[in-house]
Amino acid sequence: MNQAAPPPGHRTPTPPPPLRGFRIGVTAHRRAGDLIEALERRGATVLHAPALKIAPVEDDAVLQAETAAVIAAAPEIVMVTTAYGMRRWAEAADAAGQGEELLATLAAAAIYVRGPKARGAVRAAGLDDHGISADETTATLTDLVIAAGVKGKTVAVQVHGYTDVAALERLRAAGATVLAVTPYRWVNAEDGNKLAQLVEAVIARELDVLTFTSAPAVDAVLSTAESMGRGREFRRALRGAVPGAGRPGDVVCAAVGPVTAAPLLASGITPLVPERFRMGALVRLVCEYLERKGAQSAVSGGSLLELRGQSLMVDGVCVPLAPGPLQLLKALMDADGAIASQAELAAAMGLGESEHALHMTISRLRAALPDPGMVETVLKRGYRLRR
Repeated sequence: MNQAAPPPGHRTPTPPPPLRGFRIGVTAHRRAGDLIEALERRGATVLHAPALKIAPVEDDAVLQAETAAVIAAAPEIVMVTTAYGMRRWAEAADAAGQGEELLATLAAAAIYVRGPKARGAVRAAGLDDHGISADETTATLTDLVIAAGVKGKTVAVQVHGYTDVAALERLRAAGATVLAVTPYRWVNAEDGNKLAQLVEAVIARELDVLTFTSAPAVDAVLSTAESMGRGREFRRALRGAVPGAGRPGDVVCAAVGPVTAAPLLASGITPLVPERFRMGALVRLVCEYLERKGAQSAVSGGSLLELRGQSLMVDGVCVPLAPGPLQLLKALMDADGAIASQAELAAAMGLGESEHALHMTISRLRAALPDPGMVETVLKRGYRLRR
């Protein structure tokens, strides 16, 4: 059966952007603009608090000495872990007058790369590689190199931002002489008091997702929380939000890959991790997760209520809610029009048996809503959203 044509002047409603109403924390420094733009284009509100930044390589005497050591040693094997590191290494060598010697040294070696991006940077330099890790991790790359045979050989390792001590020790234990080269180094990002603001926002459950694109940034944020004396509260806000579970209001972490996720897991925090370790894949995963787990809607008294993470929209208008009333509203929406007892609501909000705290929260929720009657009292039974 053919559908009737829409009337003249009819416009199909444009679906809302997938991250409308959600608030996301970004800790990246390098390529932060790309990540923030991608999130904001999808409707998110972003709190940017760069945890670390990359120190400049200009006049980097340490890097020049490391490069000179590699040239002098003529290693049989070279491990390239990041595309950015490879490019910075070549650029710094050129600036120091070491470029031609470095390329000749690398061309004579067997080059192993951590992933497709690192392979692309190697080939852009006019070089070729002998192997690539299966899952884009330094651990797997190290497995590959050791399996190829390193005993009695010199191995040069381009490390990324911070030294991967475990990988270097494994190579030495397998009989290799190891040279480490660090084309870029992480340093603290001095940008006002943004990290402290981020920590407080997580503790207050004012964010829906906290993103990380490097393991050192995770360490920096956790260390900042500890230095503020808020480490336990910070970790608690993140630990509760196990993807697919967790109580309302907890903040979900999202890490770009397993290396970045490792220090979170070590702290008891389970992050979202995309199958492809790319920024675009991270953004898509965050969108899919929040649309699936972070959005709820209900109709009360003829008005459409939409909970999107920590934000409430009533008939398309944003209604500010504190964390407590927001958790209460979510519990009422979870009841799907049924009556929720005081005990059930108190348990959902972690209030124990405090009737006074529950009544105060109900009063605050009613005061925030455009129509206080949306939350109905059912005498001696509990509360529900008005149908």
